[in-house]
Amino acid sequence: MLTTHPRFQTFEDYLNYNDNSEKLYELFNGELIEMPPESGFNFEIATFLLIQFASLVGHRRVRGNGLELEVRGEPKNRYPDLTIIRQEHIEQLSKRNTLRLSMSPPILVIEVVSPGEIQRERDYIAKRTQYQDCGIPEYWIVDPQTQTILILELTNQTYTEIGTFRNNDFLPSPNFPQLNLTVNQILNPTP
Repeated sequence: MLTTHPRFQTFEDYLNYNDNSEKLYELFNGELIEMPPESGFNFEIATFLLIQFASLVGHRRVRGNGLELEVRGEPKNRYPDLTIIRQEHIEQLSKRNTLRLSMSPPILVIEVVSPGEIQRERDYIAKRTQYQDCGIPEYWIVDPQTQTILILELTNQTYTEIGTFRNNDFLPSPNFPQLNLTVNQILNPTP
């Protein structure tokens, strides 16, 4: 049997599509690209951070991998590993967990780098450019391979590096100064 794949002319067309599955797709040049599941370790890191941020801002403002973020360029959407949304987003996302470009940007986006050069380039270059373009004030790149966390802050519409942190460095979040975490707590948890 021949399977046809839908093509979408606009992001609105894509948003109206429902294949009755729980799959996550990126929209790339009008076509759906199914997102593979995260590795167990990356999921563990994102979950740990979700718990830490939920204790600061409340569970309703912390969204895991299922939050869809509309972006400019290709693909037209991303699924950050962790997103801290604004209070106003809670109601806006009640029907569909998609932050549109027409909405205020989230406060913080965190990506956990998966192994491989393509994934590294995607998180360090492509997503950085797209998130900067969306006006997201803070972007973290958590890199288990290099055992580092890069924190970027939006200044005059451009990301500037707060720093690359490792080992027992505390993470100086510009938007969450009350956060009290080290790189080792995130990347090298004790059993």
